Amino acid sequence: MAMPTMATEEALYDLMSWLSPAYPVGAFAHSSGLEWAVAAGWVTSRAALEEWLETLLECGAGWSDAVLLSAAHHAVTARDRRKLADVAELAAAAHPSQERRVEALSQGEAFRCIAAATLPESATALLDGVPEGTLAYSVAVGSVAAAQGIDLASALQRLIPLGQTDGQVAILALKPLVLATVERALALEDGDPFDRLGSAAILADCATIWHETQYTRLFRT
Repeated sequence: MAMPTMATEEALYDLMSWLSPAYPVGAFAHSSGLEWAVAAGWVTSRAALEEWLETLLECGAGWSDAVLLSAAHHAVTARDRRKLADVAELAAAAHPSQERRVEALSQGEAFRCIAAATLPESATALLDGVPEGTLAYSVAVGSVAAAQGIDLASALQRLIPLGQTDGQVAILALKPLVLATVERALALEDGDPFDRLGSAAILADCATIWHETQYTRLFRT
């Protein structure tokens, strides 16, 4: 039996709250390797930032997160606890660096804790089988969104929060690609997400590795 889809206005209200920079999951502490890219002179302008994010969305961590969010959403919609556990296990392991894993799991666990404290018990019930400290952010968001009746397309479109004026301009410029990525993710049939994962954003992955030993830094990752 499929879960009912939440009305658009209510869904947008919840999503804007959950994925706002002010939501206390610790997102402000992470740059996904972007801090290294800036220090190395790879990203020095808004245009370079847009190119960096385009790569992540098309063939890097952004696309992987979309795949995992979709798989978690499908599992919860079907009320398949075993499948959700498998998706969560894959998401916890599928990271190119220790920093990327820390980023995904710390935010995922924080999101689960806040959701458990503020939402109905049913919102996180199926996540009970995912051990503490092993829940990726993409899986947490996809699961709770499905449990609350929020449609997959709406959840996918809120994956990329940025700050400040240039960040907002970059978001607008990336809107066509974001929507195209959402369509790619929506087109995925409910199956094994391992078949769809894979990153070709080699420099971005390396940036998260090199950031681990960056001497002066503001972000955890």
